[in-house]
Amino acid sequence: MKSELVYSQQVNSLQKALLSARLHDPFAYLGRHSVQDGEFIRIFQPHAKNAWVQTSNGFETMPLVHEEGIFEWHGKTPLPWPYLLRIEEYTQQETVILRELHDPYAFPLQISDHDLYLFNEGSLRQSYQTLGAHLVTIKGVTGTRFAVWAPNAERVSVVGNFNRWDGRVHPMSVHHQSGVWELFIPDLPSKQLYKYEIRNRYTGEVFLKTDPYANFHELRPNNAAYTPLEDHFAWQDDAWMQKRAAWDWLRAPLNIYEVHAGSWKRHPDGRFYSYRELAQQLIPYLLDMGYSHIELLPISEHPLDESWGYQTTGYFAVTSRFGLPEDFKFFVNACHEANIGVILDWVPAHFPQDAFSLARFDGTALYEHEDPRLGFHHDWGTFIFNYGRNEVKSFLLSSAHYWLNEFHLDGLRVDAVASMLYLDYSRKSGEWLPNKFGGRENLDAIDFLRDLNIMVHEEFPGALTIAEESTAWPAVSRPTYVGGLGFSMKWNMGWMNDTLTYLRQDAIYRRYHHNQLTFNQLYAYTENFVLPLSHDEVVHGKGSLLAKMPGDRWQRFANLRLLLTYQMTCPGKKLNFMGNEFGHAHEWQVNQALDWDLLDDTFHRGVQMALRDLNHLYMATPALHQLDFFPEGFGWIDCHDADQSVISYLRRAQDGSFRLIVLNFTPVPRMTYRIGVPKGGAYLEIFNSDSIYYGGSNIGNSGWISTIGEPWLEFPDSLLVTLPPLAGIILAPKDD
Repeated sequence: MKSELVYSQQVNSLQKALLSARLHDPFAYLGRHSVQDGEFIRIFQPHAKNAWVQTSNGFETMPLVHEEGIFEWHGKTPLPWPYLLRIEEYTQQETVILRELHDPYAFPLQISDHDLYLFNEGSLRQSYQTLGAHLVTIKGVTGTRFAVWAPNAERVSVVGNFNRWDGRVHPMSVHHQSGVWELFIPDLPSKQLYKYEIRNRYTGEVFLKTDPYANFHELRPNNAAYTPLEDHFAWQDDAWMQKRAAWDWLRAPLNIYEVHAGSWKRHPDGRFYSYRELAQQLIPYLLDMGYSHIELLPISEHPLDESWGYQTTGYFAVTSRFGLPEDFKFFVNACHEANIGVILDWVPAHFPQDAFSLARFDGTALYEHEDPRLGFHHDWGTFIFNYGRNEVKSFLLSSAHYWLNEFHLDGLRVDAVASMLYLDYSRKSGEWLPNKFGGRENLDAIDFLRDLNIMVHEEFPGALTIAEESTAWPAVSRPTYVGGLGFSMKWNMGWMNDTLTYLRQDAIYRRYHHNQLTFNQLYAYTENFVLPLSHDEVVHGKGSLLAKMPGDRWQRFANLRLLLTYQMTCPGKKLNFMGNEFGHAHEWQVNQALDWDLLDDTFHRGVQMALRDLNHLYMATPALHQLDFFPEGFGWIDCHDADQSVISYLRRAQDGSFRLIVLNFTPVPRMTYRIGVPKGGAYLEIFNSDSIYYGGSNIGNSGWISTIGEPWLEFPDSLLVTLPPLAGIILAPKDD
């Protein structure tokens, strides 16, 4: 009698918890249960009028035992598994429909203890296959399995249109101490909107959260996720992937076109180009211009266009602005078929405060730090990931793995690495906490970055990781086994800042800043550098590259052509943001397309033609790329001619072939300018940024010029060349 009373009290307590949306263990109350005298089934259908369960005798009535929608069946008749329910319910339009469905609480939990152990350990690199929403089939029944990490929740439910966003209907079950909640909802088709409703165990506060592992979201400003879409895409890039795996990226040319997908071009009515339209329009342009790779500003889901994608809320979701995940696969595949690599800008440094997303996900600082001295960026108004938390580490490693694995991407440009490495990044005294040794280094972030790079290089042969790191942190692009961070490459922010600072000077003053052109060679081979002229240099009032150039209109364009010549011949891989290649007149605006009409102007078209020729020359000439990361690939001819603001240097290939580069940073033509050369003979001017075809004055060295048989500086012979104003020339020896 006492046990029956205790059982009744337990049932009443569970019922109260269900109806008040506090049911922590739904399987203890709902679903199928064996009792002494047979079988017992309990379901909760708050909008149902009648309910039946399928038995060996057909459908039998389930009496309503609570007016809010609790139905029960008790009997000895054998039940099939999984059993079928028949529900007669009122729709939101107050009509009555009859539905047949399987009971979610008839299906056991599916996620293995092994996967949960790895997730909690921080080493589940493919947690996107475990957590999130997945179409699965269990005992012949297809539905969606949901899983989410919320260790401080009292109750987590799946809510969506399919249950009228009622958090009582589909409460999830937690896997013991892992903090992972799971529920399989049978018969739930693809592309259904859903979120998680989470009640915090300490405060009772309820949150609606978008799935952190969702693969596709509804179009902003809405932010619910969709259950998995059917994907019928068939990759056809095996040749590219095999070639990439054997690619010697240290010595290969790498010429990157950085693109914001929403503002490269737009339709006349302002609509975005879709991923498939970008494939049709952008790829021929990349081929014509001579780029090897495209780098996309973050196309991971984000709520605000003006963030350019850097306020990421969907770390496993292609933004719905431009199409479906399958459409993005089409774009990447088309790039690969055209021998173009695709690099994604990826943002593991911080995430936004949006209430629907990661911020205080289960009512606590889950993905971030509780202490704002560790967990908040004042500059950006964003939260910093807690890299020391294992589950966060699994989340971020899996995000990187997802993009490379599911979309065949060829690399990740990792944003804001400096902000990850330093605990005092952009902070005043008292606004940060030191590490356990009293230092400013973020030890957890360092470990995470090393693990990231090890994973990428182990599992995705030929894929690149490129760090945007703006300090002198040592060995960013050196292997982890020698103490480095393990990145493939690093942006050379020093080269960019020095070069643009120099070129902003009026030509008459450049002689006093000559070291800004030459200083780079003191550290150029300490890292594997990319020379970036990126989006960061053409926003926030900085003006376009063209607008930075001094002088009259002719001189500004000449200076821009000279800058691009210097970039494309200087040691280091190359990156240019869209619009740089034709001298975009004003700084980049995220909400409008580039001003392609500028190409009707001779000077703008000339810049584009000059960079096109430089790109193809760089790609085809081993001396200009093969030893980018090695001091043997570069040699000064003369770095001391500050009075005339001229520098000259050699670029060499492994086989000893070379090119001569001479750059004149004044508007004064230099006739019979003498440079030393490694060997005598005839030399051909193969590029001149002052060519009439590029909008220049057409001063230069027509045809072949021969050495004069006299040593110069440390060279055995010399040439007398004509240096055009504000221009660069490239010379090749006759035997090459």
